[in-house]
Amino acid sequence: METPDLATLQEIVREKYAAAAERVAGGGGTSCCAPTGGTGACCGATTESWDPITTDLYDAGQISGIPAEALLASLGCGNPTLLAELAPGETVLDLGSGGGIDVLLSAKRVGPTGKAYGLDMTDQMLALANENKRRAGATNVEFLRGHIEAIPLPSNSVDVIISNCVINLSGDKRAVLAEAYRVLKPGGRFAVSDVVVRGDPPEAVKKNMELWVGCVAGALGDEEFLALLQGVGFTNASIEPTRIYTAHDAAAFLSGTGLDGETLAREIDGKFLSAFIRATKPGTAHAAALPVAEACCGSDCCS
Repeated sequence: METPDLATLQEIVREKYAAAAERVAGGGGTSCCAPTGGTGACCGATTESWDPITTDLYDAGQISGIPAEALLASLGCGNPTLLAELAPGETVLDLGSGGGIDVLLSAKRVGPTGKAYGLDMTDQMLALANENKRRAGATNVEFLRGHIEAIPLPSNSVDVIISNCVINLSGDKRAVLAEAYRVLKPGGRFAVSDVVVRGDPPEAVKKNMELWVGCVAGALGDEEFLALLQGVGFTNASIEPTRIYTAHDAAAFLSGTGLDGETLAREIDGKFLSAFIRATKPGTAHAAALPVAEACCGSDCCS
């Protein structure tokens, strides 16, 4: 099967994540599993079995005061709110915000003088996120409808971009990273959790649609991710592994895909990992606000 075009992939992902949101909203418990008669809906395992990607990402202290539905709808592979080192007064944007857990956690960190945006394309997830916002009493939160390949915010308007196992779902990752660069202020920080690949996984894995919407087949290679970040203008790009998935883990997210899970699990042992990906947009907010002559002709940058 050929890799789907962007519109097709967006619709497939939207359908799967809508089902996950409806399951949570309906009181169906954890959302990282299938609607009746289907296969998996999100990052990690494609059945209702234990999920090696999405489990144990937040400790009890962090999620105090966060609605249970926000945690149940968390489909991520890390905790980008810790990675980003958010400060009071900052503006943060979560790409693919789902049920809103990372937005709500970010809002607590940036405080009443800051702002936390969440961007999602799925109406059911946005409805769930706004209900979680209401339950949490968050006044510095706004959820936006749109695509991460075309962020509906002005250029140079955000201090920090976070994301939790979403960029791998996009069919145009360069567009996502270019948009992230555009909306970040000079000196802004890119700090996301995602699944990345080391080595060359089997073609059967890369082409399997269930594994695209399960955050595996669409994952970038680690070197490719760094090259794309640098290609759109970011500096100081780095990848820090947080979980490396074994053959046992691989068997969990291959289950239900129709692939030869036992054989492929051995072939991809250690090749997929969750990681923190960091990068910086060059410059400073102060310099960007100055007239051109002042901004580029200080004592450090003129010959």
